Amino acid sequence: MSETDSKPIIQMPDPAKLVVSNSPHIRSGENISKIMFIVVGAMLPACIAAVLFFGLAAIKVLLFCVVSCVLIEEGWNKLVKRRPTWKDGSAILTGILLGMNLNAGAPWWICILGGFLAIILGKQLYGGLGSNPFNPVLVARVGLLIGFPELMTTWDKPALGIMKIDVLTTATPLGLAPGETFVKDVLLGNTGGCLGETSAIALVAGGIILLAFKLIKWQVPVAFLGSVFVITGIAHVISPETVHSPFIHVCTGGLLLGAFFMATDMVTSPMTRKGALIFGLGCGVITSVIRLWGTYPEGVSFAILFMNALTPLIDRVSISKPFGYTVLEKGGAV
Repeated sequence: MSETDSKPIIQMPDPAKLVVSNSPHIRSGENISKIMFIVVGAMLPACIAAVLFFGLAAIKVLLFCVVSCVLIEEGWNKLVKRRPTWKDGSAILTGILLGMNLNAGAPWWICILGGFLAIILGKQLYGGLGSNPFNPVLVARVGLLIGFPELMTTWDKPALGIMKIDVLTTATPLGLAPGETFVKDVLLGNTGGCLGETSAIALVAGGIILLAFKLIKWQVPVAFLGSVFVITGIAHVISPETVHSPFIHVCTGGLLLGAFFMATDMVTSPMTRKGALIFGLGCGVITSVIRLWGTYPEGVSFAILFMNALTPLIDRVSISKPFGYTVLEKGGAV
């Protein structure tokens, strides 16, 4: 036997037969459908509160958004010859979150356009579920806000009763002068704004459900809400006549909806605990800066999208050292 024959032959696998997927690669008993419908269940308290305060108008917006997202996604699947995916619940959840980011008086065509932006521009053009770098719902919200600023910043006045059909416009709590907004109203949901700004209690209840099922990292909402509370609290102490109390800032402007249900998106947020803290802190700082010194009364959507873009970098700097890594005395590593 020659020296060449004695060497082991290394045969690499056929790349065409490899299955490549996004991280993380740890398997568990969870599946996409189960996770999505648990999140949908966590959204129900806030949805019920929205319907109680805005009536049939809220139901209309939510239905238009959900149906639009499902139909648009299935239409795309047929176009690219991909199997139906509506049963995994992702399009349904996208529709609910989109509806919660709109006003109760939003016209039907805004719901459809928002569904198109979220499903096609925010998700499918990047390769579908799990490949999108930005939160699809926030892509749609910011796109609509830029294209139709007046329509997207005109709010219905809440009124208890599911048969409510009259529309009276009002300002959001952050658009009112300090002292004109009461903590009791924002806790219950008796304030103007998008559907997802109603009832801080209902949104917190949904967040607790997500935490109980361990579907989100607690570091993101804690860092997000905590940083906003501290920054706006300092600003309020300095200028109480022009800056709302930190309790109002935390409970309004879609902050709770963003902190629990959108900033925690598994695909667009960091994988590590340290990274989650950095991500949440960044979202809170940017949101506070926009609210205190920007032209928009709320900055949650812009803040989360900006931090989505930084997620790969955050993952890189916050990743732990590989198992078995040691530093040699001369500065080398093995």
